[in-house]
Amino acid sequence: MSLDIEHLLTRAVASATRYRSGLDGAPARPLLDYHAMRERFAAPLPEAGSDPAAILDELATLAEPGLMPTTGPRFFAWVMGASHPVGVAADLLVSAWGQNAGYQSTSPAAAAIEEVAETWLLDMLDLPRDSGIGFTTGATVANGTCLAAARTGTLRAAGWDPDEDGLFGAPPVHVLIGADAHSSLYSSLQLIGFGRKRVITIETDELGRMRPAALEAAISGLTGPKIVIAQAGQINTGAFDPFADIVAIGKAHDAWIHVDGAFGLWARATPSHKALTTGIELCDSWVTDGHKWLQAPYDCGFAIVRDKNILLGAMSQWASYLPAIAQGDRVPSNYVPELSRRARGIPVYALLRAFGRQGMAELIERHCRLARLFATRLTAEPGIKVIAEPVINQLIVSFGSGDSAARKAQTEAVIARTVEGGTCYLAGASWRGDWVMRISVTSVETTEADIDRSADAIIAAWRQVREQP
Repeated sequence: MSLDIEHLLTRAVASATRYRSGLDGAPARPLLDYHAMRERFAAPLPEAGSDPAAILDELATLAEPGLMPTTGPRFFAWVMGASHPVGVAADLLVSAWGQNAGYQSTSPAAAAIEEVAETWLLDMLDLPRDSGIGFTTGATVANGTCLAAARTGTLRAAGWDPDEDGLFGAPPVHVLIGADAHSSLYSSLQLIGFGRKRVITIETDELGRMRPAALEAAISGLTGPKIVIAQAGQINTGAFDPFADIVAIGKAHDAWIHVDGAFGLWARATPSHKALTTGIELCDSWVTDGHKWLQAPYDCGFAIVRDKNILLGAMSQWASYLPAIAQGDRVPSNYVPELSRRARGIPVYALLRAFGRQGMAELIERHCRLARLFATRLTAEPGIKVIAEPVINQLIVSFGSGDSAARKAQTEAVIARTVEGGTCYLAGASWRGDWVMRISVTSVETTEADIDRSADAIIAAWRQVREQP
């Protein structure tokens, strides 16, 4: 098959550009659901091949009605970045270059760029500069990677090597986790053999922050290896655990302290919000995403471990057929579970250069300011209650009065009407017995005008719901 790669890539870029350019005026929701999309694509396996250009055109035509406009300016349902054009363009190069970024010799450029991106990330997040970073698919795998390192570090300190001998017969590891931790952490614990339920849950306050006194009470009677999991940016309230207190307690009991900071860790990149993370730099491992506040294209996450050698011990693999490793080489696959891996460091490098330290701080601070504006606009309307004032870029809102069932029905109705109207996309969640509307301001495209348009749409939907019997 003879292919004109320039023609195909030009056609794909033109289609992508047309789609992205039309998002501001299009409904902020998929036009067709999963079942409708399945019908659009359902077909027998082709017996013969088709024209590649025609395939691309048809793919775009068929898929676009089922795409979630996360790259648009008024997507607020979850913490998802908008795939900044610089990152998208760099990621196109990654696909075109076709690199397996697992080894320094299979792609010297990808390994070197990832190492530079690691250095820049540690600088921007102001974490220990000799830490190691594994570039993962996202926070779930990054949490699993860091917790695997924690498993290695804590069990080796107890005289057991889990990477050589597994967990059969190993000393039990006590895992202490806040009651409002993100659900993906439990998946990560499952993946490394610790289980979803075999944890000690620590009481949290009204914003979801771990209570130090509760941690102290729970950890004091424990012996053997211990891991404390803290949180930077609670998924509903955006709240931050009191890291200085948690570190003091954890270190006094020889615990490994891990931080899930999928989006909240980026507060360290801003002068105005860095104080929320005071003490976090003393922890042992941290997780954050690139495809959230950094606006990297999916998928991109970072597993950051203070002791690089422990991370390498937990992740490294080797076989005789694999390339040789010389002193001073960085082998990207030794920082993550995958031997074959995408060169995720390249879009990260491009985005960090495009934003710079100042641009990244300005983006985060703008989103936090827009979240406060959103809260101010909604609070001014009778019957709308902002449950917690934004700590950073998150807010949760409830509607109406009566018991929790009545408020849930009204809140769900407002969400449904708003989404159907197409101005913005939102979703709900359960919080402290109430069903709330969650709003996450994370898109690089979002402006003050988008907040006003969205607030107007939500208020209009609430008035319609309120007027119904």
